[in-house]
Amino acid sequence: MRADEVFAGSIPENYDRYLVPLIFASYAVDLAERAASLSPEKALEIAAGTGVLTRALTARLSARASYTATDLNQPMLDYAASQQPAGRTTWRQADALALPFEAGAFDLVCCQFGAMFFPDRRLAYREAKRVLRPQGHLLFNVWDRIEENIFAYEVTKALAEMFPTNPPRFLARTPHGYHETALIREELEDAGFSLVEFETRAAHSRAPLAMLAALAYCHGTPLRGEIEAFGAGALEAATAHVAARLAERCGSGPVSAKVQAHIIVALS
Repeated sequence: MRADEVFAGSIPENYDRYLVPLIFASYAVDLAERAASLSPEKALEIAAGTGVLTRALTARLSARASYTATDLNQPMLDYAASQQPAGRTTWRQADALALPFEAGAFDLVCCQFGAMFFPDRRLAYREAKRVLRPQGHLLFNVWDRIEENIFAYEVTKALAEMFPTNPPRFLARTPHGYHETALIREELEDAGFSLVEFETRAAHSRAPLAMLAALAYCHGTPLRGEIEAFGAGALEAATAHVAARLAERCGSGPVSAKVQAHIIVALS
């Protein structure tokens, strides 16, 4: 498992406590409303993480709909399950590149900000198409380029100031490294999807304090491992430095900044 894929220890809790309300929650509601409008009878979520989309979608699906949530990383899946009442959702550890489901088992496959992490996206898309019934939908979102996502951009710049010889680049490399719509369309069509539609949606990310935004990125993502590799005390020092830079850019009280993502719908 690559360092980019490691979400363990306190990271799931920090991710859900700080990062989810900062940048993920509004997009989860948006994706869940789009998914519910398709009226799926059998829905599958891949790369569910700590369950932010799972919680939003189960609240909006028909009571008759079945819902299966999967993730490759068991600690994230365990945390997601602990945050939701038992009974509505089936939880299963699964690799998006080798889904353990029969062909045509679902009429909706959805994914919230997970495609960027797939080591072979074309294979993941082919697997999604395989488990979809004909005329089923793949619905997912990905972050736009890092320059359009101000907190992530400022965090990356601040860490480059602190560690100039080997700056931590996780945010630019992975969460914001898959934003070219032409490439995404090409990979989906290569996997057999048709009628691929894109919408780019800007929103505002907010936190009560710059320090909370710094904690979200430095403690709640695999960026933490890259920072800790610099030695004892690096994480605390880097978090403080990032918080100071965010306060300079966004203010010393509540902070707000632009985020932007692509929403993609593809027909099987």
